[in-house]
Amino acid sequence: MVVIDPVARRMDGESVRIAKDVLCAGARAKICLPDSAEEFARALARRGRRRPVVIGDDLALVRAVGLLHREREPSQRGPLALIPVGAEVSLARSLGVPAGTVAAARAVLDGTIRQLDLLVDDRDGVVLGEVLVPAPALAPASVPVTAPPHTGGAGPSVWSASWSASWSACCSLVRTLVRPPPGPALRTYRLRVEADGVLLSDLDEPVEGVSVRSGGGGFAEVVVDRAAADGPPVTARARTVTVSGPDFRYRADATVGGPVRTRTWTVREGAWGLVVPVG
Repeated sequence: MVVIDPVARRMDGESVRIAKDVLCAGARAKICLPDSAEEFARALARRGRRRPVVIGDDLALVRAVGLLHREREPSQRGPLALIPVGAEVSLARSLGVPAGTVAAARAVLDGTIRQLDLLVDDRDGVVLGEVLVPAPALAPASVPVTAPPHTGGAGPSVWSASWSASWSACCSLVRTLVRPPPGPALRTYRLRVEADGVLLSDLDEPVEGVSVRSGGGGFAEVVVDRAAADGPPVTARARTVTVSGPDFRYRADATVGGPVRTRTWTVREGAWGLVVPVG
């Protein structure tokens, strides 16, 4: 079953058409064209025994994995395939999905299943790649971030309200977290970081940032960047990581979370499968 994200349809209809042609030439495919997040969720829930294939960007991938993760019957969960189409597909590439439309579609037909760990937070949110608290520079300081990109078409963009809200949150985070030019001191944060109950940093220790990345084998790789004068970063491998402190925002994959005062991420080993090219 092929679920085509509406943003992908608007941004790059030609790549979507090519992906559909390759898939339909190689297998029987049911095509779903949801127009909202709710329809996207319903399409995945009604897939039955069909393998889900998503055509979309990193946000669509994270949304699909989150929906599959929350299904009540684990036996219903199966591997997910992605054909990356959209403005941001770096996460998909880092997970082994080919960047090219034709190569990714062929991998869907002939690829193998790669079992991957999943970071799950205490609100049941999922992270496929990395959490940054606070994130390093998300965009060069010279890049304007005052308005969302125009996606074409005469009418309003798909999910315009939610898109605008997400864009505003991202812009706010960029302005807050982008590194200043050389000269002024970097902003520091007071965060308490615990890895499997071991204290890596406390509120009296200034830090420039924290990152949590799925490292494989059921462990996350944790890096606490301390203020320059306090020495090198603190690193650890852990199954559970808790960050707490004054209200902070964080970037999880392609989305912005917070402000929150505490958040815990736990590694679920081999919790989801992704179809990737053989070899």
